[in-house]
Amino acid sequence: MELNDGNLQTLTEFMRKTLDPDPSVRRPAEKFLESVEGNQNYPILLLTLLEKSQDNVIRVCSAVTFKNYIKRNWRIIEDEPNKISDPDRTTIKANIVNLMLSSPEQIQKQLSDAISIIGREDFPMKWPDLLTEMVTRFQSGDFHIINGVLRTAHSLFKRYRHEFKSNELWLEIKLVLDTFANPLTELFKATIALCQTHATDINALKILFSSLTLISKLFYSLNFQDLPEFFEDNMETWMSNFHNLLTLDNKLLQTDDVEEAGLLELLKSQICDNAALYAQKYDEEFQPYLPRFVTAIWNLLVSTGQEVKYDLLVSNAIQFLASVCERPHYKHLFEDQNTLTSICEKVIVPNMEFRSADEEAFEDNSEEYIRRDLEGSDIDTRRRAACDLVRGLCKFFEGPVTAIFSGYVNSMLGEYAKNPGVNWKHKDAAIYLVTSLASKAQTAKHGITQANELVNLTEFFVNHILTDLKSQNVNEFPVLKADAIKYVMIFRSQLPKEQLLQAVPLLVAHLQAESTVEHTYAAHALERLFTMRGPNNSTLITPTEMAPFTEQLLNNLFKALALPGSSENEYIMKAIMRSFSLLQETIVPYIPTLIGQLTHKLLLVSKNPSKPHFNHYLFESLCLSIRITCKADPTTVVSFEEALFPVFTEILQNDVQEFVPYVFQVMSLLLEIHTSSIPNSYMALFPHLLQPVLWERTGNIPPLVRLLQAYLEKGAATIASSAADKIPGLLGVFQKLIASKANDHQGFYLMNSIIEHMPTESIVQYRKQIFILLFQRLQSSKTTKFIKSFMVFINLYGIKYGAIALQEIFDSIQPKMFGMVLEKIVIPEVQKVSGPVEKKICAVGITKILTECPAMMDTEYTKLWTPLLQALIGLFELPEDDSIPDDEHFIDIEDTAGYQTAFSQLAFAGKKEHDPIGDAVSNPKILLAQSLHKLSTACPGRVLSMLSTSLNAEALQYLQGYLQAASVQLV
Repeated sequence: MELNDGNLQTLTEFMRKTLDPDPSVRRPAEKFLESVEGNQNYPILLLTLLEKSQDNVIRVCSAVTFKNYIKRNWRIIEDEPNKISDPDRTTIKANIVNLMLSSPEQIQKQLSDAISIIGREDFPMKWPDLLTEMVTRFQSGDFHIINGVLRTAHSLFKRYRHEFKSNELWLEIKLVLDTFANPLTELFKATIALCQTHATDINALKILFSSLTLISKLFYSLNFQDLPEFFEDNMETWMSNFHNLLTLDNKLLQTDDVEEAGLLELLKSQICDNAALYAQKYDEEFQPYLPRFVTAIWNLLVSTGQEVKYDLLVSNAIQFLASVCERPHYKHLFEDQNTLTSICEKVIVPNMEFRSADEEAFEDNSEEYIRRDLEGSDIDTRRRAACDLVRGLCKFFEGPVTAIFSGYVNSMLGEYAKNPGVNWKHKDAAIYLVTSLASKAQTAKHGITQANELVNLTEFFVNHILTDLKSQNVNEFPVLKADAIKYVMIFRSQLPKEQLLQAVPLLVAHLQAESTVEHTYAAHALERLFTMRGPNNSTLITPTEMAPFTEQLLNNLFKALALPGSSENEYIMKAIMRSFSLLQETIVPYIPTLIGQLTHKLLLVSKNPSKPHFNHYLFESLCLSIRITCKADPTTVVSFEEALFPVFTEILQNDVQEFVPYVFQVMSLLLEIHTSSIPNSYMALFPHLLQPVLWERTGNIPPLVRLLQAYLEKGAATIASSAADKIPGLLGVFQKLIASKANDHQGFYLMNSIIEHMPTESIVQYRKQIFILLFQRLQSSKTTKFIKSFMVFINLYGIKYGAIALQEIFDSIQPKMFGMVLEKIVIPEVQKVSGPVEKKICAVGITKILTECPAMMDTEYTKLWTPLLQALIGLFELPEDDSIPDDEHFIDIEDTAGYQTAFSQLAFAGKKEHDPIGDAVSNPKILLAQSLHKLSTACPGRVLSMLSTSLNAEALQYLQGYLQAASVQLV
């Protein structure tokens, strides 16, 4: 694409269309942009648009498109084409920093993100001057530019907070510190001085305080991995300024907004985080400063109001106290009973109260409420922080803290009992207090795994929780109902089974509650209860125990999906999946009605897939319906195909990228269930599965290979007779996969199925070409994974067509090639083969080479006979060799850059492991003994003399054992 006005105009028009709400306008425009993004100059055109376009909407749109383009394509993946040309990469890196610093804030943020994505890949090795270019801008004195640099540095360095320690990381951080730490410290001091100079200028203060917040965030990232020498030497500068900022109160910076945190709150929150980091990780060095920070943060907590805008500040301040009270070093600060009472009274209890803002979120923003409350999302809530502080205090002061809170709990429950209608919030706080007091250790799988011995959970359940669950009106006091459900869910491992069984029908009833939070919690609690394991690893709750409630459960779950706000509720869909999985064949009578509801839901969500978890569980539920029903009666597979194929066709025709891999998995499952020949409906689709465009997307590869394997297993003869012209296409797919280090194993899966199932005459003309392709790949890049797959393939080939055919095809490519393969690959590497089926294939294949290939006995290959037998006995007896050479690093198949739909394996569409040899050979060791016996009968004396001269003693001993077990001997 040339850099000219015509192309800029075209891009502008298509950009505008991508913003159109009408999908028939928007989709083609998105497809067009996708089709041209591989062209050289495309990113440069986007940058030109965002710099020069007169239309601000187009500028922002170009910036977002550019950032997403970089996110998808910047990373260079081995074996895959480089999606951005080298000249474009150079141009982008040369111009992007300047462009970012001179753009308005909205665009600056997008470009800053793009720089950090590029930096993640290229900095420091391929972009050494990035930092110096940024640091020099600190001298500009223009805070729009300085904040741009700080924002970019923040997005570049924040990964240091969660990277694993490694030499490269330390070298990079050292380089950053050498270039950046001193200028950052000077900027920090200068900015604080400017705050004093402009103390009465609100506009200047706003910019300066946003700079201070960014500087504080950078301080956190740069100090996270270890305490750098520079910051240790300059601790006085940073800590005394941080302390002053914590105690600062500038009336101009106070906002009237009760929801949105102001600049002062954001800065103080970050300083609390920084102090907590030092208190936790560098307590010795931080000790001189700790008491004044504890005092400052305590005063902050006691004087800060209940408004939402202070939530982040309060929760970070409480987290600071929580991290301090857990450290043995600081235990003495909290020992006094008055201090504990004061913390409980002034910090913990007030921050556990259910505020009107929480009530609003519960009713009007249930998704966000659930995310915070159930999933513990990153947005720290006051309640969560207070709960962490309780846990921290209980580490050293469990007795006194439990005693103080028991008093509060009783008085709160007393208040509630006086007038439940008015005082229900008291009970809510009491339940929350009991929960935080009782929980010591928690996992997502089991809920609370370790509880405070001083709290009687069962008694509290019977007296205070069960009453709410049993109430006839499920819509009364929804917050308390949600609390009660959550109590059952988190203490599920602590409560006795009979109480859980008592709760199940009550939870089923709550699925009909109008409150989104309430019916979501009910679904989630049921799903968690159904995964619990009993003593013999079966489910704790059995299908028989569920029998009285099965119909009600399924009815209520599907009705809950129709409740306002829950049409794509992932918790309900997961509960449907888990119910199917638990109840197994007891759901068969209900499937005909349920499958209609599931396919209708699938059709609706495929129009605009927006909830990936919901969609995943929906497909899992479909797979379970198919598996369970067809296990009882395989002929019902046809009725599933009739129900699902119309929706699947629509998904494939509209190319709904998120769903295509799922559709292929479900189709594989259906096709594998067929017992007779392959149905015509599948054959009609076969040519489309070989289209190269489908194979471009990494997420499609595993399910497509599996689907083609199912085609070969069920319809090889049909393909050979009625679709023989498609065989080259099938081999083309194999060729593409085999060339990629990430997907070569998938290529072998496909080829092994072709060898196993296709009629010999239909592929005879391609055989030699297949081997030549494999040798080319061996020469260009020989990885352990490839060699393991290659060995399984050649042995399978030998089993299918005979050892002579295997030797002849190798030697027809190049004389003596067969010997080279045995000597250089099979004998030294066979120990690396893993997996019972793979080992069996190799054992049977090598046995055939040893005993059914005359060339091994009568040519120069004879010298390899004993080493090959020795390698086979090693495969039987020695531990697997799982070592991988240092220079090999496998790309994780899932680890593809950017937004490409990754492959999500459906657990309930799982494929049974297939053994191509089956019962023909039950014990490969016996087969070896019998085959050697047969060979020695054909040429008496030869085998024994070869064994006695060159097989090592230990291997010979094992071999004697095989011969005895098979009741044969050698002659």
